[in-house]
Amino acid sequence: MHGTRYLILADGEFGPLTSKTANSVIRYLPDRIVGVLDRVHAGRTIQDVLGFGGSTPVVATMREGLAFKPDAILIGIAPMGGRMPEEWRAWLLEAIDAGCSLWSGLHTFLADDPALAARARERGVAIHDLRRAPADLPVSSGKAKEVEPFVILTVGTDCNVGKMTAQLQITRLLNERGLRTRFVATGQTGIMIEGWGIAVDAVVADFIGGAAEWLVLEGSKGADIVLVEGQGSLNHPGYSGVTCGLLHGSCPDALILCHQATREFIGDYRKASWLKIPPLSEYVRLYETVAGFVHPTRTIGVALNTFDMTEPAARAACEAASKETGLPAVDPVRFDPTPLVDAVVTARNAYLASRALS
Repeated sequence: MHGTRYLILADGEFGPLTSKTANSVIRYLPDRIVGVLDRVHAGRTIQDVLGFGGSTPVVATMREGLAFKPDAILIGIAPMGGRMPEEWRAWLLEAIDAGCSLWSGLHTFLADDPALAARARERGVAIHDLRRAPADLPVSSGKAKEVEPFVILTVGTDCNVGKMTAQLQITRLLNERGLRTRFVATGQTGIMIEGWGIAVDAVVADFIGGAAEWLVLEGSKGADIVLVEGQGSLNHPGYSGVTCGLLHGSCPDALILCHQATREFIGDYRKASWLKIPPLSEYVRLYETVAGFVHPTRTIGVALNTFDMTEPAARAACEAASKETGLPAVDPVRFDPTPLVDAVVTARNAYLASRALS
């Protein structure tokens, strides 16, 4: 993916909360984005819609977007059910005819669409279905416990609370400090940014832990620290399975707990009082206990998402989280992530000292 120029397709869903994939790619690969196709916000800039991203335009048609000479079309949203809307087919065919490859994280594989596949073959362009899992994944066997680098997994109170973003912020600063740090992507957005990984939510359940194990083994090559992207939450009715698979397959030495500070209920279950998000201290206990059945670990920090709060309220939320858990807590995007980076360095030094004594 590196060096490729993208037009992002996010029609009807482009916004701060509705286009997670698009927003993350824009934040971390801004120079690669030529525009966003979204008829709702056409005529505005990405900055106007998201509050970041600069003057890159939002366009209403594929033809307008292709005028900016992209090399590829990147699917930047996840429609209901992860399936491709029917009207997108004509747009994607138009893009293929213009020589663009397709990058998709949909559950529906674009390469399995007869019309798209045939046209791509005719034009000699590639279709990349990032959720297509490798065919030869193992069942996890604890091999991740044996790697030399210090392994950290982000865990959360819910989906879409900033687990990937927190790690990307931390990865950057750790590398700047001279610690060889690799971010291991476990979702389609992370794969788009990092250029490799496995979308574990598309892996057959028996092999989720094996996928996590394989990713840690690969990510450990030439690394001092490995940051594994977390998914879901252990108490999410829909996605706890993938969370547990990552927790046991990656055998993390440390955890960073992620939470959106204003969120009170898990996911779309706001009317169900039994799915109210419990205190952060309970999550610390829960994750450490469940992880410890396979490999002992401890939580070393809290990454808050405070995008929808005023700055004073955000700072107060960080202070409250730190007081409750006894751990450093910060919004690593909005504020300086140094407290979390320092926590990683301190925990890694203790890890290295313990290994030296064993």
